[in-house]
Amino acid sequence: MGPDSALPLPAEFGSVDDYVESLLHFTTSSWLLQTLCGGVHILDFYTRSPDLYSSLLPQTWRTWFKDRDIMDVLDLLMREDLGQFDSSKEPSGNSAWRGGPVPPEDLLRYIREVKKHLLGRECPPPDPGPAHQKSSIARHIAVGMKVKKVHEVDNFARYVDRLTSEITAAGKKEITHLVDFGSGQNYLGRALAAPPYSKHLVAVESKQHNIEGAKNMDIRARLVPKPLVMRNKKEFRAGVKKEKNDQHSNGTTEPKSAVSKPGDEVDCNEDGCAFPTQPQSEHSGEEPRNGTKSESTERIPTAKSISTIETGSEPQEPKATVTTTLQIFTEGHGSVQYIEHIIKDGDLKPVIDQVLDPSQIREDNVVSASKIVEEATDLDSVPKRADVNAMVISLHSCGNLVHHGLRSLLLNPSVSAVAMVGCCYNLVTERLGPPTYKLPTLRPSHPRLVKTSNAFDPHGFPMSEKLANYPLPHTPVTSPNSDNNPTDPAKGIRLNITARMMGVQAPFNWGRGDSELFFTRHFYRALLQRIFFDRGVVSAPQGVDNNGVKGNGVPASGHTSKVNWTPPYGRGPGLSSDGTATPLTIGTLRKFAYNDFVSYVRAAISKLTAPNTFCEVDPEFIKQKLAGLTDEEIQDYEARYAARKKELSVMWSLMAFSAGVVEAVIVTDRWLWLEEQEEVVHAWVEPVFDYAMSPRNLVVVGVKK
Repeated sequence: MGPDSALPLPAEFGSVDDYVESLLHFTTSSWLLQTLCGGVHILDFYTRSPDLYSSLLPQTWRTWFKDRDIMDVLDLLMREDLGQFDSSKEPSGNSAWRGGPVPPEDLLRYIREVKKHLLGRECPPPDPGPAHQKSSIARHIAVGMKVKKVHEVDNFARYVDRLTSEITAAGKKEITHLVDFGSGQNYLGRALAAPPYSKHLVAVESKQHNIEGAKNMDIRARLVPKPLVMRNKKEFRAGVKKEKNDQHSNGTTEPKSAVSKPGDEVDCNEDGCAFPTQPQSEHSGEEPRNGTKSESTERIPTAKSISTIETGSEPQEPKATVTTTLQIFTEGHGSVQYIEHIIKDGDLKPVIDQVLDPSQIREDNVVSASKIVEEATDLDSVPKRADVNAMVISLHSCGNLVHHGLRSLLLNPSVSAVAMVGCCYNLVTERLGPPTYKLPTLRPSHPRLVKTSNAFDPHGFPMSEKLANYPLPHTPVTSPNSDNNPTDPAKGIRLNITARMMGVQAPFNWGRGDSELFFTRHFYRALLQRIFFDRGVVSAPQGVDNNGVKGNGVPASGHTSKVNWTPPYGRGPGLSSDGTATPLTIGTLRKFAYNDFVSYVRAAISKLTAPNTFCEVDPEFIKQKLAGLTDEEIQDYEARYAARKKELSVMWSLMAFSAGVVEAVIVTDRWLWLEEQEEVVHAWVEPVFDYAMSPRNLVVVGVKK
């Protein structure tokens, strides 16, 4: 069961143990790797003196990069065969490369070391034959999916189906249910419940409006009929008009984009997660662009929702786990059971206790929602399944959800296997140090961020005892409230938010067009930080000691500048009352803002000083500091720093390339945790998607004894 090797090893290693030891040694001993992955931040690029580029990279590297096109640099890092530069070979042909000198030997040595420790990402093709080359997802099931999502769902559905068959063939108890951790729009569950798989899915989601969004997708897929809305159009329009007038008179008018719609979710890709401005689910997914409007869902609930949940009020966090819908596919008899449940840890007992037995539903308790799906009308009369043997699955679950899913294997007798694909490592909390995860201002009401903002999180990274107790060659930066004795040997691998954020990059997919786009975006943001610095909005970056470790630790923002504004009841400039840094967060801007630097600066300032800004810094403070900033001054900044844009591009490329090691450490840590558990008999990691289509393509699998 599983692949020949428990990890997709690089070609240089024949043993998993040798790879793990080499990976951890390289991670903790390479000063340059640690500096590029977590030791520097792009916002410090034009505000630090001496500048980061000249102080971190050797002169020989900078000289070689200066005369090279950025695509040559990217090709050398990611795509070029380094064997051509092997000094042990014949010297002929090695004196030049692409019309210029060969790269410096120490640069080549570093590139080889990084590549040597990257996990294999090549996904083996499915079973040969034309029948297996086309998608197994029916067209009506794939509605609302983009090409990337179709690829992910199709491949992972095949993988889960094959894995459950292998578990049964190995003489173990048959998997009766698949529990989808953070189901979101339920793309995966919908595909697995339909033919040819016909599995029984338990779709677990913490937000009611996400479940409603999934039901809207069921309507779009024509699995259930669209609710018939009977209304008096004149009265309805009059009511809408009155509501708008009331909003205008009260000054509470909000743009349409700020209204929360059922199905809104975190949009995750190789660049991380883009978070909406309203509280959302932790699961990743893609929002349907032309889905059913929230109005039809909130104002006219279906008969099913009326009989199972309370309506007429805003969705609140449930006090208990609630089953909202049970759908049975008429062909193949697969099923989907939507369960509203807040995932706080790996304990799935409240979910397992809710699992119903669709095979025991009486005929008078079923209504045909369509030719494809039937729904139970009275969930209370449906018998519970007593012999649940579940496998927990997840397609791109953010942050700690993967940790919770893996731990469910130990905490629940009814769970016998897990298969989790993670993403968004920036949302993982920290077990050994101050939690420097993504700023709460981007996710205003996420309970985990609030609860663990000032505590070491036992659910965070690292999971394994191997990494938690790994000896370090230097003393780590510890919190002033830490109980660690400074005389104790330094141990435990830590990854701050900058390192984890870089770990979700996909540099091997970068081309000239897209790389130039985000190089420009990073240049604009770093240069805006310089304007903030010159205008007194932020202070100079904190110093670095002789070992390259930041003197006061890395704040939650990941960079080292502090806002000069003091919050009410704060401890000082840039510090809140609890001693944490006050962030100056801009977030995502609309596409037009990146047309030129002037547009970017104006859009960023407008967002920071808006009355409804999510930035914690007082808008009046920012307005005062930036008063009188003209377009000519902004253009002058761009002209003065234009020559250094390439330096930033080179540094960002090195950071993204090196961060492949960060992802390898995180994934290896999850596999090591499974290996450390006596109850687990099989554990492995393997790629399940094409990296070019979906870079976060590594699934972590564990099977219980």
